[in-house]
Amino acid sequence: MSGQQPPSGSQVSQQASSSSSTTHDVTLSIIPSPTSSSATVPPPPRPPPPPLSAAVISSSRADFLKFGLPLYKAALEGNWPAAEQILQQSPDWIRHPIAKGGERVLHIAAAAKRTHFVKELVKLMIEGNIDDLALSNDAKNTALCLAATSGVVEIAKVMVDNNGALPNIRGSQDMTPLQMAVLLGRRDMVWYLIGVTDNNQLTDVDRIAILTSSINTNLFDVANHILKEHPELALLRDGKRETALHALARKPVRSGDYHEQSIWKTLVGLGGKLAQGKFPQQSLELQLVQRLWDEVIKQEDKNISRLIGSPWRLLFIAAKCGNVEFLTTLIRTYPDLIWKVDEENRSIFHIAIINRHEEIFKLIYELGAIKDLIAVDKDGNDNNMLHLAGALAPSHRLNCVSGAALQMQRELLWFKAVEKVVSSEYAEAENKSYKTPRALFTERHEGLRAKGEEWMKQTAQSCSVVAALIATVVFAAAFTLPGGIDSKGTPVFVNRRLFIVFAICNALSLFSSCAAILMFLSILTSRYAEHDFLKSLPLKLMLGLTGMFISIVTMMAAFTVTSFITFREGVKSVNWIIPIPIALFAAVPVALFAFQQYPLLLDIYKSTYRSWSLFQPTKPKLFPSYSS
Repeated sequence: MSGQQPPSGSQVSQQASSSSSTTHDVTLSIIPSPTSSSATVPPPPRPPPPPLSAAVISSSRADFLKFGLPLYKAALEGNWPAAEQILQQSPDWIRHPIAKGGERVLHIAAAAKRTHFVKELVKLMIEGNIDDLALSNDAKNTALCLAATSGVVEIAKVMVDNNGALPNIRGSQDMTPLQMAVLLGRRDMVWYLIGVTDNNQLTDVDRIAILTSSINTNLFDVANHILKEHPELALLRDGKRETALHALARKPVRSGDYHEQSIWKTLVGLGGKLAQGKFPQQSLELQLVQRLWDEVIKQEDKNISRLIGSPWRLLFIAAKCGNVEFLTTLIRTYPDLIWKVDEENRSIFHIAIINRHEEIFKLIYELGAIKDLIAVDKDGNDNNMLHLAGALAPSHRLNCVSGAALQMQRELLWFKAVEKVVSSEYAEAENKSYKTPRALFTERHEGLRAKGEEWMKQTAQSCSVVAALIATVVFAAAFTLPGGIDSKGTPVFVNRRLFIVFAICNALSLFSSCAAILMFLSILTSRYAEHDFLKSLPLKLMLGLTGMFISIVTMMAAFTVTSFITFREGVKSVNWIIPIPIALFAAVPVALFAFQQYPLLLDIYKSTYRSWSLFQPTKPKLFPSYSS
């Protein structure tokens, strides 16, 4: 268009974003994997994108509204016929930036995961100039970079098949498409790009960044592959000065506590993976830990301490996160780690107590007499292990148990478990604040004890009202018999079997509801001392809820039996039609109560009876017994 000042690429992009409210900005925001300053091999230069043609440079605002904006929309929607018609009229728009970030139509389609659109567009592009596939946006990302982040392997394969140099062209923050795919955890895309990326183009800085990023995104199969090819990466650090072991140390616990996932769900999940030929990722993670650690312990002792202690001490972070598998793998191979202490003179067992990780704490039982030497360690405030158990657990660990009363119970269990490890002398020792472990426990847990008392009372009051109503109803039903009584005062249906069932169910409902009322009354009149939360109060609540459930079930059963007795004496054609729906509807209250109260009842049972086993020594993990 002569006589008009040609707009720059950025002006055209701004016009695109302001011309229609339906236009979406397509940008790629990649969080870079920090690079290390220890790199010795500079990355290969990225080839510059092909220059725009004179026809594209001379495009105007009117051209953009006529061609660029409709092409943008067509790429987002995957409407290839519309895009093809536009490109036939103005072929140069295939290379022109049409988005705010300088993205071309191929960038837009790849980011929008429009596979068919990309395939047809690539066919059209290779008929012109194959280098158009390497055009980048303002962030220096090619369309393959956006495809790598999208995770659609088919789109990436179309591009790479027609331009094999694309996987080696670096984009934003000097990252390859492979690094970008790893950062977003695109497993299938990562494996594809590993096969097409020139390994010689990657530096050690790139490889350690890929290794740590694959750990952070749980791509342990990828991490094992990379480490197997380059075992020296176990000693290198990324841009944060962290090793791969540091990345593994802070991984959260996968197994969780016993209450977070039922055994049935665990077995079903494991069976599904095995049926598909997949093994648990935990085994891959442990393989990776062992591989890394085998390389680290080949170094001198001072180098080992430096590797695991800088920039932060990974042993204590692993203990804080509850990563017991990580710790056992390291200690089993290098037992000297059990003597390591942090800046507060606390061992991994002290850290496990503070953060309430029982699986790590139980490892202390495998140390024999050595545990007595570790148990005497005190922190900067003269707090020993029992003082740490007397402090309140972190909120995220405290909330693993439902209800303030059960949380108080778990805290008491922890205190008693640690009390068995330390000697009686340290059980009565004072810290710098002149407080014994027991005094510290009482002080720090007073608020939790009060909340537990309030929760128990509210629960008992609500349930006792329901139990009293049930007792009132079934007591009245005992004197209002179905069919009435004869002139001698004998029940009319006394010889019927269903009447006997009614009498038994009604009696059971009355007795169980009365028993529940007594249990709830006992809770309301309790002293609510600390030791009451350990077993007495949870047991009473569990018995009360059980009794109330039995009373509801038997009350509904008595009502259903009464319906059968009544309607069997009526019209023969309907004597079974009406009672059956009544029986089905009678099951609704029972099911509602079961679904609502069963989780609480199960939590109380597990916390009261199964929690004791949490602190008992189990099968040795650190040092399995040797048998010839």
